Amino acid sequence: MTPPADTSTAPQWVQVVLSVLGVLGGASGLAAIAAVVAQRGKFKAEAADMLTDAALTLVQPMRVRVAELEAEAQAAREQLRTAREQTERATATLSDLHAMLDRWYALIFAPDATLRSIRSAVREDRRRRGAQWDRGPDPTRRRP
Repeated sequence: MTPPADTSTAPQWVQVVLSVLGVLGGASGLAAIAAVVAQRGKFKAEAADMLTDAALTLVQPMRVRVAELEAEAQAAREQLRTAREQTERATATLSDLHAMLDRWYALIFAPDATLRSIRSAVREDRRRRGAQWDRGPDPTRRRP
């Protein structure tokens, strides 16, 4: 058998130079990759800072608005509480007056009704209701 023919036609020194250049080129490529990886953390930190700044810029006006809305809600709750109290007092007064009118109606239309018994019942109701009846109408309120 014949020995295989040498396929490399380049001199030995060219092959060495090409190998060295390949190693150096690979090393510089690795250095570039290492630099990108090292700066990747810095890019992440900068991106996180930018996102945080943007979020704070958006959140601060929302915090102010939420505080305003909470104050408005508290004022509305206070108004509602006051209105409920007034409604309860008005309902109680209306119930008392309705009961009084029912009593007077029954007294007036009773078969044995006398002017004296009606006056006595009215006096008793006034005494029960207190001094508010003796004061007269509230000057701040107007009739429709």
